[in-house]
Amino acid sequence: MANTKALLGFLAGAAAGALAGILLAPDKGSETRRKISKKTGDLGDSLKNSFNDFVDGIKETYSGVKAEAEDVEEKGRMKMNSLKNEAKNALS
Repeated sequence: MANTKALLGFLAGAAAGALAGILLAPDKGSETRRKISKKTGDLGDSLKNSFNDFVDGIKETYSGVKAEAEDVEEKGRMKMNSLKNEAKNALS
């Protein structure tokens, strides 16, 4: 969570700095608008990639936890069957 906040803060700062640099540059209005449009597109792509990386990380974590839970379930099932068989043998 802290990494996500830091990343968003960094991206927001970078965007603000880039926008300030473009707006203060001595270019024609049409050139400035073109630069703003390009930087906005770049920022959007960067945010999209960051979000996709975050979602992929969540999916990987979920898969790992799911696999561990299935393993624990299987071990529990085997132990229960073993104890059940021991109980049957003891009663026989």
